[in-house]
Amino acid sequence: MTQALTHQIVALIEQDPLRTKVLECVAQLDLPQCYVAAGFVRNLVWDHLHGFDSPTPLNDIDVIYFDRGDYGYQSDIDYEALLKQQLPKLNWQVRNQANMHTRNQDKPYQSTLDAMSYWPEKETAIAVKKNCHGRIECVSAFGLESLFHLKITPNPNRCRDVFEQRVQSKNWLTHWPKLTISRS
Repeated sequence: MTQALTHQIVALIEQDPLRTKVLECVAQLDLPQCYVAAGFVRNLVWDHLHGFDSPTPLNDIDVIYFDRGDYGYQSDIDYEALLKQQLPKLNWQVRNQANMHTRNQDKPYQSTLDAMSYWPEKETAIAVKKNCHGRIECVSAFGLESLFHLKITPNPNRCRDVFEQRVQSKNWLTHWPKLTISRS
């Protein structure tokens, strides 16, 4: 992952008051390997590269973390409620990635980043967090280049049909017309 692209993502987030506030709220949870992921980052970059004046509204805020010691889903619901108290207008989706392998019928994930490496498209497998020093960190399972090249790339670890269905149902190619589907 190139430093320049990471810096671009950080700069875009720092210019977005809502995303900055989201990261502050999530950091207060102090969860292990905790990030805000998926459309939170992906859509912001695509909006920027399309020259949109304002960010595309987010359907949800995907908060991911990795805690092997917590195998229930009640904690996710409790964390969503805590976040909802701080930013009630947002649709929070909190998921412990240590549990998600069962839903996805994969071998157990070893970390948040490992779990992200199984997401349907490579450009979605990007996440950010505010660290204990107040700085924004960015991680990606597949790098950032294809995101900034306006590609949508199927993940070879996932069924191609799931990828195709998501591209269609999310209407990405219509909303961001410069996007192209990568065949690799």
